[in-house]
Amino acid sequence: MLWTIVVVLLILWALGLVTSYTLGGLIHILLVIAIIVLIVGFIQGRRA
Repeated sequence: MLWTIVVVLLILWALGLVTSYTLGGLIHILLVIAIIVLIVGFIQGRRA
């Protein structure tokens, strides 16, 4: 499920860049959230 969230956020970020439709910093916030979720997933995966 974690990977699904990351993929969805990255797709939304890419669509925002491709269509040149940005809502201020929202698109870049989505990218940052996706990266944070990915890092948290790696950290949790190494603990297990």
